[in-house]
Amino acid sequence: MPGVSNQKTEAALRDSLEKKGGFKLSRQLKNGETGPDIIAIENNSKEFYIEVIGYKKSPPARSRDFYTVFFGAISRIKDGAKHCVIALPDLFEIGLPARVRQYGRLAWQRIGQAFPELEIWLVDVDKKEYKKTKWNDWLKN
Repeated sequence: MPGVSNQKTEAALRDSLEKKGGFKLSRQLKNGETGPDIIAIENNSKEFYIEVIGYKKSPPARSRDFYTVFFGAISRIKDGAKHCVIALPDLFEIGLPARVRQYGRLAWQRIGQAFPELEIWLVDVDKKEYKKTKWNDWLKN
């Protein structure tokens, strides 16, 4: 399975958010800068703090990236985020139900309860589209 870079994922998501309309986006971070990868403001009111990862070929590397992006996303709560988004290539859609089973449905559910602002967005990097899901939506699979 091919890899998808963080940069390609972020570019596709930015393009999709801009085309959808109603979103104002933060500028792209430069190397070494900290903060959310994207702050997307919808209709001048709803703010989404978005952390982006790509899809690495190596399963252990994908897991490390997932842990890192998870903690990056929930750390935005300290900034007042009401919507903390993990944005990743839609290739992750195949493996997310297995990840839920691996960690246990109860643990996954408790994370969703503890962080109701946590969302997972799946980015189709080719079509430049995305699908929003809530963390606990993955319990249905």
